[in-house]
Amino acid sequence: MKDNEPTLSSIEDYDTLKGEKKRIVWTVIVIGLFIGAVFVGAKYYYGDANDSIPVEDTIGKVPVK
Repeated sequence: MKDNEPTLSSIEDYDTLKGEKKRIVWTVIVIGLFIGAVFVGAKYYYGDANDSIPVEDTIGKVPVK
């Protein structure tokens, strides 16, 4: 049974990306870095979340049907 999946050696631009593929890869990398920078900036600007609610109650008995 022959496998129809492409192999790395059969892909023509395996060693180097050229043209449209190279532009797409760089676009994805830049967008990822930009989104990461936005999150880091928001965390720096707003700080850590201090809105946790402390719960001190314990569950004594869980009702079972």
